Amino acid sequence: MTALTTDFEQPTIDDYPTRKDSTPALLYRRDPVVWGNADDGPIDQERLDRYDDAGYLQFESLVSASELQTYRDELWRLSRDPQLREDDRVVVEPTLNEVRSVFEVHKISDVFADLVRDPRVVDRARQILGSDVYVHQSRVNYKPGFGGGDFFWHSDFETWHAEDGMPRMRAVSISIALTDNYVHNGALMIMPGSHRTFVSCVGETPEDHFRESLRRQEIGTPDNDSLSVLAEKHGIDVLTGSAGGATMFDCNCMHGSGGNITPFPRSNVFIVFNSVDNACEEPFAAPGRRPTFIAARDFTPVR
Repeated sequence: MTALTTDFEQPTIDDYPTRKDSTPALLYRRDPVVWGNADDGPIDQERLDRYDDAGYLQFESLVSASELQTYRDELWRLSRDPQLREDDRVVVEPTLNEVRSVFEVHKISDVFADLVRDPRVVDRARQILGSDVYVHQSRVNYKPGFGGGDFFWHSDFETWHAEDGMPRMRAVSISIALTDNYVHNGALMIMPGSHRTFVSCVGETPEDHFRESLRRQEIGTPDNDSLSVLAEKHGIDVLTGSAGGATMFDCNCMHGSGGNITPFPRSNVFIVFNSVDNACEEPFAAPGRRPTFIAARDFTPVR
């Protein structure tokens, strides 16, 4: 008897269903947190264990003072470039008419392209994910004083899974602070340990949802009851630190940040590394792919 053959790949089983039901759900994580080991990179075993437990790590003075000034100068140049303002990759604060984010910054700027390839950055990502990595997303975030907007609680993986087709929790974000992070100027908040629970959200993804979500996300944000459960169980860490430091955190960490009504701006470079063995497929809960400047489809490893 001749075996039946097909010329198409079977779709990946969805272990993290979201935006498909009328009620939210809390699901157990089905993937490792740390895929490599202490011999694979610069992070020692104690800190790898801490990352596995809390879902994040902080590093002081990852970049030098002179490098930091170079990045700040480039940040200023990008925010003042009139041609870039017309680019779809630039998101403007709705209330201040100030730049909120510049996406795909490693392709716009040679300065930030070099940072993405820096061993101090990419080697840590390779170690956490246990493989070669590619850049799923990069951006610079501006949170100006006297009105920088908030980022509501969310899991990045929920969006990347639903709208970008990222199959597994095998991605890591690194945020490099270009300004000092205080409790009072919109510092990143994380629920430590929340990365082990996936919050399935309600609400169907609209067409071209990215246009609205980059300014203020509502679809794909957790319900208040789920957030309360996670906060009661894990608490909330406020990640302060000096400019030049960095935070690495798991793709499924529940995190957010408040607005900034102080005079002190808070800006950072944000890079998402995904394992080359976890390349994105078709979206699991969206009518179409997001643009490649938000969710890369070039899976070439960073060298």
